Amino acid sequence: MNPVCHLDDLPEGESLRLPTEPPIAVFHTEGTLYAIDDTCSHQDASLSEGWLEGCFVECPLHAALFDLRTGQPSCLPARRPVRTHRVTVDASGGVHVQLAAGEGHAEEGTAA
Repeated sequence: MNPVCHLDDLPEGESLRLPTEPPIAVFHTEGTLYAIDDTCSHQDASLSEGWLEGCFVECPLHAALFDLRTGQPSCLPARRPVRTHRVTVDASGGVHVQLAAGEGHAEEGTAA
């Protein structure tokens, strides 16, 4: 598990980038925390710098939308999904991310 931050340090509607390998983006939206690979599968752009629209993030480079719950792109130009990762919040409010192995996705986000 990778420590991320305290829940109070990631307000609703915000995201942050973890400098892991590969980088991970953590989002707090609609009362839930999600973590996905930070790099757009279409071109090298940071999804943590994109725009949140409910449970979707829009890539800041070419406007591809990714579902934070599944990592699946919902429109072109992206065709390949990004990995999702498991997010947990401990009793003291510490947010942690467990990186998914290989390709695919972990379970859906954690309620904040």
